[in-house]
Amino acid sequence: MNPLRLGVNIDHVATIRNARGASYPEPLRAADLALAAGADGITAHLREDRRHISDHDIDELSDLCLKRGKPLNLEMAVTEEMLGIAVAHRPHAACLVPERREEVTTEGGLDVVGGHNRIAPAVQRLREAGCRVSLFIEADPAQIRTSAEIGAQVVELHTGAYCDALRAGEHERAGAILQRLRAGAQQAFELGLEVHAGHGIDFATVKPVAAIPELMELNIGHFLIGEAIFTGLAPAIQRMRALMDAARAELAA
Repeated sequence: MNPLRLGVNIDHVATIRNARGASYPEPLRAADLALAAGADGITAHLREDRRHISDHDIDELSDLCLKRGKPLNLEMAVTEEMLGIAVAHRPHAACLVPERREEVTTEGGLDVVGGHNRIAPAVQRLREAGCRVSLFIEADPAQIRTSAEIGAQVVELHTGAYCDALRAGEHERAGAILQRLRAGAQQAFELGLEVHAGHGIDFATVKPVAAIPELMELNIGHFLIGEAIFTGLAPAIQRMRALMDAARAELAA
């Protein structure tokens, strides 16, 4: 059974900081606490509008992850500015995501098929810089196949619709989406891609996702930062880690 890593997205620590224009809470401190609590890596999304994570945050997070020997996963839009930043910092992983300034959060997967001619050169440029390239996509056969064809090493399957359906009590719809996620993970694995998943995952939704055998990593952020208000960041991460491990143990039994 593949081990299942937990990447913790610390974007929304920066959201709280920026709401007051203050210097705290510090994303760097959150990342350090997350790693100490058992996170396998740190994820941060540097948006074009800098609504949460800043360029200075990326500088600090890059240094921290290098010092701690842990990977930094830089989420980014496919723009010349972001490619330049990624090439300069050379994070362990660069995850290309769709981005619209008017969206509250990422609304769906990257259209790799439609954006082939724009995304393929970005993937090549990042790989030449030594980054492990991930594409955040829907569990759609054409998107997965094209991701492999253009040289991505990783796909991160969008779990938002599944989590939303399950929380809404729409169990039949949630089951259908989960089945697509399972099929997508299997297809990606067979094409030689490493398979990750993320978006919208909480304590109630994590175990069915974590039980997908081909998955190697979950990236979880907003829920963990929200839960930290009530329990603290370390206990929230440790509980999520325990649920993930339990799902894998049940799968192996």
